[in-house]
Amino acid sequence: MIRMLHAADLHLDSPFAALAPEQATQRREEQRQMVRRLIQECERRNCQLLLLSGDLFDSEHVYRQTVDLLREELGRVHARVFIAPGNHDPYSPSSVYATVDWPENVHIFRSRTVETVFLEKLGLNVCGAAFLESRQTGLLDNFHAPQNGAPSVMVLHGTLGDANSPYNPISDDQIAHSGLSYLALGHVHRAGEKRIGKTTVGNPGCAMGRGFDETGEKGAYFVQLDGKGCTLTFVPLGGRAYQTLTVSVADDPKASIEAALGSNSKIKRDIYRITLTGTCLRPDLGSLHAALAPLFYSLELIDETVPPSSLWACAQDDSLKGEYLRQLKTLYDQTAEPEERRLIANAARLGLDLMEGREVTAG
Repeated sequence: MIRMLHAADLHLDSPFAALAPEQATQRREEQRQMVRRLIQECERRNCQLLLLSGDLFDSEHVYRQTVDLLREELGRVHARVFIAPGNHDPYSPSSVYATVDWPENVHIFRSRTVETVFLEKLGLNVCGAAFLESRQTGLLDNFHAPQNGAPSVMVLHGTLGDANSPYNPISDDQIAHSGLSYLALGHVHRAGEKRIGKTTVGNPGCAMGRGFDETGEKGAYFVQLDGKGCTLTFVPLGGRAYQTLTVSVADDPKASIEAALGSNSKIKRDIYRITLTGTCLRPDLGSLHAALAPLFYSLELIDETVPPSSLWACAQDDSLKGEYLRQLKTLYDQTAEPEERRLIANAARLGLDLMEGREVTAG
């Protein structure tokens, strides 16, 4: 039985531009701690291999403390480590892959031509190739695993099933004829596994969420390979998660949101985007955010509520206000598109606030 831990898309030293500067700094430190958790899982599960399938770094700009920690952690793990650079961190003579003295147990694939390392003690071929620039294609073209009687795994960054992708598109046919037992992919940030011919394809997704397009728990795959094939187990790596929540609100939006959250103990840890829906007067997002923000690590509110019929109560008045509302209500009634209706309703609410001398805020 060969035991492997497979991770991808760590995107270390991401800018986290949507967060406050001090939070962005904290999140980068949390990414470094995530590396420690990854190594701990590798040791706890007695893995012989750690496979890192590209985009280990978010860009060429890598902080010194990140490199130092990564070298230290990878050097202390008992597993052999194999890294296939991806589109965010392609291999080049100036990259950290080339300029840093990596530990002896770390092997970095440095060519777009597939290289094979035979591990005699395990009786296993480990294959891989590297992105040499941010866009790379054809890394798996004409590949077939070595015919030496040993099973083969491959570490690779690429896109499965999208022939038009500039990020190393890989076809089912290429995989079916590859002779691989396991293809350890990276690039797509959603976890998934697939059986193609005799090959198991695994992509653990990103190791840590960095935005609302990467919601929920993130982690790695624990892979067990024997004569019968591969078994994959998802291993959560913990830490903060991005969460989205849609809440139908009424007269008291704060109470509605608190009720929807319930007793969720992870609120303070996580980063939330809450979308408000339902029929109500326009919520005061500024006041609502100020009241709720202390409950969360970070909070974003989006107003998608629709106005009650009372918004148009003055539409028949013989006045500037009435004319303004009549024209907007005509547009409102003529469209069935929810987003257009929200925009029109917000214009009506904003205009009424201004005409009635109320203080208005953006949102």
